[in-house]
Amino acid sequence: MTTLSASRDNPSGGNPSGGKAAAPALLRGGRPLAGALLIVLVLVAPLLGLNDYWARTVLLVAILSLQVSGLNIVLGYAGELAVGQVFLYAVGAYVTGYLGVSHGITDAGVIVVCAIACAVVVGLITGIPGLRLGGWSLAMLTFFLVLIIPNLVKVLESFTGGANGLAPPVPTLFGTPLGRDALYMLIVAVTAVWFLVARNLILSRHGNAFLVLKQSPVLAGSLGISVFRLKLLVYVTGAIPACLAGVMFAWLDGFIAPETFTFTMALSILAASIVGGSTSIYGALAGAAIVQLGQQSFSSFQDWQLLIYGAFLLVAGILLADGLTGLVRGRVRRVARRFGVPAPAPAPADAGPADTGPADLGALTGARLRTKALCKSFGGNQALREVTVEAEPGQVTALIGPNASGKTTLLNLVCGFYRPTSGTVELGGRELGGQRPYRIARAGIARTFQTPLIPSGMTTKAFVATGRYVSHRVRVPAAVLRLPAFRRGFAADDAEAVRLLGLLGIADVADREVDSLPLGTRRLVEVARALAARPAVFLFDEVGSGLDEGDLAGLERAIRMIRDAGGTVVLVEHNFPLVLGLADRIHVLSQGGLLVSGTPAEIQADPRVLAEYTGSDAAGKTTGGEG
Repeated sequence: MTTLSASRDNPSGGNPSGGKAAAPALLRGGRPLAGALLIVLVLVAPLLGLNDYWARTVLLVAILSLQVSGLNIVLGYAGELAVGQVFLYAVGAYVTGYLGVSHGITDAGVIVVCAIACAVVVGLITGIPGLRLGGWSLAMLTFFLVLIIPNLVKVLESFTGGANGLAPPVPTLFGTPLGRDALYMLIVAVTAVWFLVARNLILSRHGNAFLVLKQSPVLAGSLGISVFRLKLLVYVTGAIPACLAGVMFAWLDGFIAPETFTFTMALSILAASIVGGSTSIYGALAGAAIVQLGQQSFSSFQDWQLLIYGAFLLVAGILLADGLTGLVRGRVRRVARRFGVPAPAPAPADAGPADTGPADLGALTGARLRTKALCKSFGGNQALREVTVEAEPGQVTALIGPNASGKTTLLNLVCGFYRPTSGTVELGGRELGGQRPYRIARAGIARTFQTPLIPSGMTTKAFVATGRYVSHRVRVPAAVLRLPAFRRGFAADDAEAVRLLGLLGIADVADREVDSLPLGTRRLVEVARALAARPAVFLFDEVGSGLDEGDLAGLERAIRMIRDAGGTVVLVEHNFPLVLGLADRIHVLSQGGLLVSGTPAEIQADPRVLAEYTGSDAAGKTTGGEG
């Protein structure tokens, strides 16, 4: 385990190249050792004279931190407003009580396994609405689960003991009852193991997928990630620590009653998440410690609890936008800069445009992309009318036209984000109609977006590596247990991301936080991310917008490399000189219909195109277009 100030990705520091840099290497090197020493110290604290009051306080902090950790995974990393941690906490507690009272099962290992199994089932069931709902609708639904706990306890009285509660027997381990010190060590050990599991999951491609989901389900689908499965993974992962916390509480308190699982507890969990930092792995521990100590210090103000929590959340949200751990990281960076502690050296930059070519990219297996009589209507507005276009392997096919002419709508239809009103989309002779976006992406289509969809809290090379999430799979158990498959995959992802960034001439930003980069650089990073997937077809949506001359040169070089390597490129672009210099064939859209198709020379000489772009009478009449 690392120290409380560790973050999910490289913390940021000085930045000579634009964007935030990683933390100084000197400060990162001692984290694992310091974390291990801290765990040992906390474990043996009772043997060193820790009294009962503070031992119980440590355990209450551990139990609360488990609940906060689950909330951070669901809300902080994945952006899902599922806040029913108290309900899952109650499930874990009542499962422990039921197994002990009704079946005489007291073995700690058996109970933990049963609690995890229940967490998976309940997490899936309570997460199902999240597959359809989102935002505050999901938040209200999960808060409702907390409010109905007393009613469920009454209805399930034979299981829960009703208003009388349950008194689970003392837990055992291998048949030996656990005394005070042994129980203390067990709860601390379970908490430590969970945080190690959470750390390994978050600091893997699956954790990066959570951040992608938080940024945009559209981005996730375009990467070939099943949003359905990913959300279920998020809900289950967030449910496990909450249920474990319920088990630990039942052992610690020795009595389970419905009055424990209140709306105020839900506010405590939320407050700890905000104060510790919802996107910090170990911020859950810091936040839980502050909230728990605060509750004990102000226990005489029970009547004012809701008001105090409300004021606390408001102030913490304003003053601690990134939580306490974010504040600490910022201070550490400033101190490091003051004393000249060096940040990690950036990845070596590529040799330059003249030294790269299709051989550096490797052969791509392109495929023919064809739309046939494609139509799309939104209500009474026909956005696309009978559009038939083709894009061939080893060629750059450009789509141009005024704003609102249907270019991006066409790309969204190809990717499956819209369903066509009529017409078909074919890839390599196979119809794609009716398939979900992630399946179309897996079939061999990658794209960029008009406005780059860039997750926060991720390094540039980690974002580029998300393009390999599906094509080079690493299972969750391998990531959690750090098996050789994970290590090989991580090394390959890292090397490929740096290589692709080098081909685009931006290897120096590999370790920067991607959301802090300038717009032009972010567009090139999106191209690198698309390259990482090695698809058959590349859809570039206004990727040249906002690029300076240097970035445009890198973009042109990349597109030519893709074309020469055999890839199929579809370029949507307003930069007419860029299109003329790259395209093998151009399709001009106007008011949702196909105006004309041809070679760059033919398009440049066509009076209809001139009329569409300038509004002149060059074609014998003015062809109106939407601005």
